[in-house]
Amino acid sequence: MSARDDDLWGIGELATRAGVTVKTVRFYSDRGLLPETSRSAGGHRRYGADALDRLRLIRSLRTLGLSVPQVRRVLDEEGAGDGAGEVLEGAVAERLRELGTEIRALRWREAALRLVQESAPGERADRLRLIGGLSVPPSTAPLVRFWRGWLPPRMPRRSVDAFLEVAVPQPPDDPAPAQVLAFARLNALTLGPCPGAAQPQPQAHRPVGARGAAVLYAGLAEAYELAGVQLRRGREPRPGEALDCFVDAYTSAYGVRGCERFRRGLAGQLAVDPRIDRYWELVAEVVTEPGRRPGPTPGTAHDWLLDALAAQTGTRSPTPV
Repeated sequence: MSARDDDLWGIGELATRAGVTVKTVRFYSDRGLLPETSRSAGGHRRYGADALDRLRLIRSLRTLGLSVPQVRRVLDEEGAGDGAGEVLEGAVAERLRELGTEIRALRWREAALRLVQESAPGERADRLRLIGGLSVPPSTAPLVRFWRGWLPPRMPRRSVDAFLEVAVPQPPDDPAPAQVLAFARLNALTLGPCPGAAQPQPQAHRPVGARGAAVLYAGLAEAYELAGVQLRRGREPRPGEALDCFVDAYTSAYGVRGCERFRRGLAGQLAVDPRIDRYWELVAEVVTEPGRRPGPTPGTAHDWLLDALAAQTGTRSPTPV
């Protein structure tokens, strides 16, 4: 046997030195990740000392959860002598994103299991049905579709996106059982049929057109912010800056003056929608950690403003549709 042959290892010796099985070495060799240096006269694989370092690198990358194609690309970069490590950095970043999703899914499953465990026997069937309607981790797509059907047609995309950013809550990464239940109910609510008319928007929102809708919803967002300040301070509904901003949103969209007659008419058109009220109640439960007091939502701000408008105009608070 030549000196060169003396420096080569058989598959069993390489496996022993690396602390793996012969099957593992053969697996990576068959996939081209660990090429043999030569074959013996009997056709057995022979490996050089550099194969040990390569095999150890492969094991390290696989331990991190990188796929075989990802490992191949990292090895190709190593073999090319690039040294920049961009392929490895990209693979690690991708794996971290995948792990984040997996961890979120596990946390949601754990919280859902605890919800079932803590439920009274008579509640479990309904809660299992609600949980069964969710993906894991949950998707906000049904909520987005709900609002896209609710918003005025042909509303500018930028305005729609701005509204959805506020209206669609992101599922918490580490939810409590109560938050899982609230999000499951929210999901079921948005997937359910819309009662009443085919066009669910309030009457006052329908005739403003695409451009008017953008003006209207931008103004409403500002009014809700101002009303939220009043709610956090525990103030009762009353006329003031928040209500003026609320009415101005409608007058700007309609291109009219905000006279007393307009305000009275507006109060009559903005009927309360129990489905939307329920939506915002559930949003508050989703985004609020257990034991903490829920903060204002656009829904509670809207109701505060409707009561303030009714107080100013001497009309009754809007009735449910």
